[in-house]
Amino acid sequence: MSRIARALTIAGSDSGGGAGIQADIKTFQELDVYGMSAITAVTVQNTLGVSNVYPLPPEAAAEQIEAVGSDLGVDALKTGMLFSAEIIEAVAAQIRAFGWTQVVVDPVMVAKGGASLLQPEAVQALRDRLLPLASIVTPNLPEAEVLSGRSIRSMEDRREAAKRICAYGSRQVVIKGGHDADPGDRIVDLYYDGATFTELIGQRIPTPHTHGTGCTFSAALTAELAKGTPALEAVRIARAFIQAAIEHGLGLGQGHGPTNHFAYRRLQGASR
Repeated sequence: MSRIARALTIAGSDSGGGAGIQADIKTFQELDVYGMSAITAVTVQNTLGVSNVYPLPPEAAAEQIEAVGSDLGVDALKTGMLFSAEIIEAVAAQIRAFGWTQVVVDPVMVAKGGASLLQPEAVQALRDRLLPLASIVTPNLPEAEVLSGRSIRSMEDRREAAKRICAYGSRQVVIKGGHDADPGDRIVDLYYDGATFTELIGQRIPTPHTHGTGCTFSAALTAELAKGTPALEAVRIARAFIQAAIEHGLGLGQGHGPTNHFAYRRLQGASR
């Protein structure tokens, strides 16, 4: 029997189930990957927003990673909400210790409702400690502005930001276009592999139910990398996964509802 691919998520818990650890595990499962987790914080949230955050001690995150890595093994991992510089340091130390190279960094900074999920003083630790270990970084436009230290208003700005983010050590970056200030009816994600830019264009769906899209996209990307899918193809599959999840929404909650994590598999099954 062939061994199943294994993916680890290092992130916060979302009590509403639409983002964070919960979204990641659902996505791993839907893409036929065995999912594991190291929880960095417990958030109290639903579709109306985050009402509280309880970060775990850095050693709790480190010990969870050690437990998984020393026994089950990891083919690819992603980081999400890390909250503090101390947690980032602990996570980075474990990634270095295990020598993991398929590392997706989703630089989660702010929740959909505006709550801060990364302390301001932790941004430098993210740049200095985690980005040099990343195989691919997946910021949205506001996060790309913070990481690159520049305003992004045009596609040329995005290209320059991608170069700057890669200069911190990441081998590749995807700057997601969902937060475009002048959106129109399409979304343009920019993929950069350190040499070549690729624009990936998708249809924008007018819906408030987009909670956890960044988590879900990066989890799908991690799952595909765990299976050995080449990076650009993994990005394309991750985009198709989140597109289906948004298009076939569940309509849950009174605010920013979750996406539909089982839509992609059902559509794939229907097309066969």
